[in-house]
Amino acid sequence: MTRHLFSFFPQLEGQDITVDAKTVGEVVQALERLAPGIGFYICDERGRLRTHVNIFVGKQMIRDRKGLTDAIAADDEVHILQALSGG
Repeated sequence: MTRHLFSFFPQLEGQDITVDAKTVGEVVQALERLAPGIGFYICDERGRLRTHVNIFVGKQMIRDRKGLTDAIAADDEVHILQALSGG
């Protein structure tokens, strides 16, 4: 996760977070159990990935932004990044 997210969820800072999940959606659900509210920060009210948030499994950006059904293997690293914009 980006450092920016740690300002909202300090309980996750400095941790190597390991969760048991088979899909990206399960990763988000597991994070929500660790840090209530983070799921809504990552996904909108319909469970879709928010526009300015990207999730990568390894170096590959996920394909299913609506259902978060992209598969996760046992040793995969998942990165959640918020896009930055401005002028």
